[in-house]
Amino acid sequence: MLWTIFLLLKGLLILILIYCSRTRQKNEPPLDKGFLPWLGHALEFGKDAAKFLGRMKEKHGDIFTVRVAGHYVTVLLDPNSFDNVLNDTVCFDFSHIKTQLLKRIFRLQLPNVKPTSERKWIKKHFQGLSLFKFSSCMNTHLQNLLLSNHKGCGPSEWRQDGLFSLCYSLLFRAGYLTLFERRDNTAEVYKEFRKFDDLLTKLARCSLKREEMKAANSSRERLWELLSPGCLSGGSQENSWQQSYHRFLQEEGIDAEMQKRAALLQLWTTQCNAGPAAFWLLGFLLTHPEAMEAVKSEIRGLSGTADLTHDDTPLTSSALLETLRLTAAVMINREVVQDKILRLANGQEYHLRRGDRVCLFPFLSPQMDPQIHQEPQIFKYDRFLNEDMTVKDKFYKDGKMLKYGTMPWGAGRNSCVGKEFAVTTIKQFVFLLLTHLDLEMCNPEAKLTSVNPSRYGFGMLQPDGDLQVRYRLKRTQHEM
Repeated sequence: MLWTIFLLLKGLLILILIYCSRTRQKNEPPLDKGFLPWLGHALEFGKDAAKFLGRMKEKHGDIFTVRVAGHYVTVLLDPNSFDNVLNDTVCFDFSHIKTQLLKRIFRLQLPNVKPTSERKWIKKHFQGLSLFKFSSCMNTHLQNLLLSNHKGCGPSEWRQDGLFSLCYSLLFRAGYLTLFERRDNTAEVYKEFRKFDDLLTKLARCSLKREEMKAANSSRERLWELLSPGCLSGGSQENSWQQSYHRFLQEEGIDAEMQKRAALLQLWTTQCNAGPAAFWLLGFLLTHPEAMEAVKSEIRGLSGTADLTHDDTPLTSSALLETLRLTAAVMINREVVQDKILRLANGQEYHLRRGDRVCLFPFLSPQMDPQIHQEPQIFKYDRFLNEDMTVKDKFYKDGKMLKYGTMPWGAGRNSCVGKEFAVTTIKQFVFLLLTHLDLEMCNPEAKLTSVNPSRYGFGMLQPDGDLQVRYRLKRTQHEM
């Protein structure tokens, strides 16, 4: 028995040594395996991906391969070469990575759902007349929620809250009412969602402690129950977004249990980014008085019927683009399904091995690249404005114009279909807050909190703390 165990351990050790003995071959990117067998750079990557990948970029340049928890990941940081990955669906595949994440985070399997069919369904609801109806409904819910928060308050009575809590709560509840149309459980859904969202990055990385796992399982199961078709059917219109989604899943052959779980995926996908984005935008405006005054002046000049789906607010649009540049930190991952010679924009060619992964991290480049955006760490509300007040969309590096000056919505076939709805929603929210409320920091000298570094790679960053603000209803809308 002992001899058998010894042989098994010896064989396992040999396999580990063989796997860990990978060396850089001719024409491959620089290889940085780290000091820990198998784990490699996993701990540093998970703790603060931006800091780690920034250090690797300084050491190796715009392309390099790192070992992360048993995977070899080639990181590409040249935005002019991104399309060579994004447009190649033969050698680079996302389906396996997506399947793993859905199972790990949401306990969800959608084997029959084709990405093209799902994208077609989403487009139907976030374009054209449907987009207009959603935006109008969202605006109504935001206004009602904003004003209901002040029931029983005197006209000059200040209320205090954390800005992140305020933004996330209002935008989540309005979004939930718009898409799921259930009024009597909104507060409980929001409470459970925040618990689940706080643990989501650890779920994705399989790094939860025992008590955290229990909490995540409890919140996930409660959300499945609250979002189940039977629970939501009361009051929902026959042609609502929620009803349409369940019909789509049925047509794709998804059973009732997975439909229930898929509802949580859609809730997180549609509601996880708007609140944090609005927090950062208002936080930057509050801590940059000249930017706040510019945006308020623009809002004062709008008519009551201004259509925010059209760009009649260039200053606000630029401030939002700048906010997204600083705080949108999506990672675009692909699996290399067959050996590939990747040609970069500068003509260099690199061999990528089948079974490895490729990662694009636009937050580092182009968004925080000083060669593209001067003083990239500083918030400049007019960075995305030309002299004629049109939106600036041309940026250069090494004398070459970039296709992507910023990439908060991803790119290519997997870019966010709901981009226009999200932009309109955030602008509506800021418009309503600054029109109806006096809003100021409790401490005029306060600084905007730093980011939570564990959120890199999961869409909008979240703050590592909050910014305390106080607010009250304006006596009139002309007191801006």
